[in-house]
Amino acid sequence: MNKPTTLKKQLSPLQRARALTLPSREATLTRSPSVQQFWDDNRHLLVDAWVEWEEQEQHNLLTPDASLLDSKLRDAVMQAWQDPTKELAVQDLWEEVSTDVFQCQFFDPQRLADLRTYLDSIADAQIPLRAPYGIALNRRGAMLDQRSEGFLAAPSFQGFYRELMDTYMRPISRLLFPEVMGYDSQTFGFSIQYQPGMDTSLQPHTDASAATLNINLNTPGETFTGSEVDFYDTNSDKANRLTFKPGMAMLHRGNVPHAAQAITSGERTNMVLWLYGDSGQIPFTGSSRHTVDAQSRWTRPTSTYDTFAPF
Repeated sequence: MNKPTTLKKQLSPLQRARALTLPSREATLTRSPSVQQFWDDNRHLLVDAWVEWEEQEQHNLLTPDASLLDSKLRDAVMQAWQDPTKELAVQDLWEEVSTDVFQCQFFDPQRLADLRTYLDSIADAQIPLRAPYGIALNRRGAMLDQRSEGFLAAPSFQGFYRELMDTYMRPISRLLFPEVMGYDSQTFGFSIQYQPGMDTSLQPHTDASAATLNINLNTPGETFTGSEVDFYDTNSDKANRLTFKPGMAMLHRGNVPHAAQAITSGERTNMVLWLYGDSGQIPFTGSSRHTVDAQSRWTRPTSTYDTFAPF
């Protein structure tokens, strides 16, 4: 009998996942076929490992839920779900800080330490996670949506992620950007951490999304310098430079050009969420901003989730 094979069968999914050898950074950056093969071959094992890890750690872990959100936003959103005609209370919380870019306090700053402790536990779980392509130096970067290989499959986190997308991001995006209706059935998400000497900046780009929600996860007192986000206003041909504060979110149309400036000290940790339509469809630039009634905005899509992942 082959002893290594027998031993492998005796190991739990968590033990087997922790024993995996990740693809090299070079292979990941060049998107070698072997990298995709690694994630495909181990997809089910990694999902099982996250389930086992959560069962082992359940008494030590926070269960992430809506209590982490800013109370004003949470209360206004819950009111709108009960009575969509009261959705203006949600809209009033979002300030337009650049053309097609809105800002709002999203997470409660006093609860961010709890959320970060939870995310640090995940990062320390020794279960392989795929960082977003192009930022493979990232220590805390991870794919969040189940459509992505190597995603963060901890069941409690996936429940929280779905709540963020379905209960909050989608109806708010429809409220601020009515043309995303019909281009918001699919979701995508990742986390990123900027730090000197690692992943420091992001070049000017647009997103392959109908709408993007970018939420800062820095705790109060966890300061950084640099790492401002430039949003390019095509109407004025100027860049508006904005800075994140703890728990603050920026929600913008995916076609708004933007860039992250280099971070010069400290770290900036963000969660980035996207909405788009089936098979990656997004509204055409200049699409008419048609009127949508409130009742339609505060609904959930009935279409199934597809397997299309932007990257």
